[in-house]
Amino acid sequence: MFKRILLVLASASLLLISSARAADSSTKELVLLTENFPPYNMAKNGKNFAQDENINGIAVDIVREMFKRANVTYSLTLRFPWERVYKLALENPGYGAFVMARLPDRERLFKWVGPIGPDDWIMLAKADSKISLETLEDARKYRIGAYKGDAIAETLAKQGLKPIVVLRDQDNAKKLVSGQIDLWATGDPAGRYLARQDGVNGLKTVLRFNSAVLYLALNKDVPQATVAKLQAALDQMRKDGVVDEIMGRYL
Repeated sequence: MFKRILLVLASASLLLISSARAADSSTKELVLLTENFPPYNMAKNGKNFAQDENINGIAVDIVREMFKRANVTYSLTLRFPWERVYKLALENPGYGAFVMARLPDRERLFKWVGPIGPDDWIMLAKADSKISLETLEDARKYRIGAYKGDAIAETLAKQGLKPIVVLRDQDNAKKLVSGQIDLWATGDPAGRYLARQDGVNGLKTVLRFNSAVLYLALNKDVPQATVAKLQAALDQMRKDGVVDEIMGRYL
């Protein structure tokens, strides 16, 4: 009889430990990473490393409110370059990265929360440029600047357009006005915002060739219950008008 009682107690203890571990796995702090991608994410000091309250932007404000409503704890770090941010989120359980374009070849690599905002893909030229484009194929004969590791650069490379990539997208603004490149493949509104920050104005859009949607991408090991709570919080924020209100602060 005594042995049976011990066996029951041992089983109960194991069940409690298992339940505690399961609860802990679903509430564990998430490590969120981002990059300088104004006006969605940016370091307040303009540098390539910042943490927590030293980061702002449309997506940052949306993510903060989302996690608050979902009661999910997190840390936030802005790093450089984007390729490292992407790799860390892809390979490390409990990690996530934003904002990321949700593309077909990325679909199964992450769990997604969104959409957070739009990111149209455009070709910018100097104000006095004579370049006229009807399709992306028309851009093949020009020197195209893009951002290394970005979805735009990857897409252009896959189509054989051979973009000239840089580590900071804002560097393409000055390369464009100085004549080092003919076109700048970037996002809208991000590209225009970056150009203005570097004192470059008057660029014109010669082609709008894709409309991407930006998300929070979470490592596949993040519990689905956590993903569902975050998505529900974001959906409610959109219904409440909070997402539009946040965007209005920056645009």
